[in-house]
Amino acid sequence: MDLPGAARGVQRRTQVRRHAGRHRRPRQVLSARLSRLVDEGLLRKVPYREPGQRQRDEYRLTDKGRDLYPLLVALMHWGDKYLAGDDGPPVLLTHRDCGAPIELRFRCADGHEVAGPREVTPVPGEGAHLTRA
Repeated sequence: MDLPGAARGVQRRTQVRRHAGRHRRPRQVLSARLSRLVDEGLLRKVPYREPGQRQRDEYRLTDKGRDLYPLLVALMHWGDKYLAGDDGPPVLLTHRDCGAPIELRFRCADGHEVAGPREVTPVPGEGAHLTRA
């Protein structure tokens, strides 16, 4: 399972295998990847039981996993811009309520739009360890 898949609601191992389609990996690889995402705190296991079946787990994004989503969307948009073929990107992200395409924007805490890296000034944060020479 990948995090974008989890963000889209692909939660159960069987859904993950179906969703993977032609990129399907052996079960051991899928299990190892799911375990790693759980160990890293990006996904959490939630037990469920279908009537007449044994208990299984589905995987849900944690807050940490949801906070990673904008980064994954940014990478996807970058790939769409620079790597998509002549037919365009393979997947479009749209707003569920209105259907408009999703856009990522940088804004400062005061609400000003930041156009790019030339408008950003790095300053030491609380975790910076400044040493004097």
